[in-house]
Amino acid sequence: MTDRLETAKDITLFAPVDAAFTKLSAAEQQQLFADRDKLAQVVSYHVAMGRHSLADLSDTVLPTLQGGKLTIKRSGDIYMVNEATVLCGNIQTANATVYFIDTVLKP
Repeated sequence: MTDRLETAKDITLFAPVDAAFTKLSAAEQQQLFADRDKLAQVVSYHVAMGRHSLADLSDTVLPTLQGGKLTIKRSGDIYMVNEATVLCGNIQTANATVYFIDTVLKP
């Protein structure tokens, strides 16, 4: 999965902050980290195809690397990705635009 993310071109990553994982129950955390395939599915669900600026993130649906869709909603300065709030972001890396979110997204 790491190689796939590092070699992907022009992606947008919605990265859960550490505190997002504490919202998961102990059983959910154990289940997620014990199953590499499930973890890869969850991680790839946080990756949208293409680089997306804040201007692109107003009331849209983005396809994910996992094959699902992320629903983006904007209300004033608040951006939501499914049920997660965007805390900060629009950080540019070599191959991605990164946003930090407060919740682990579930496909």
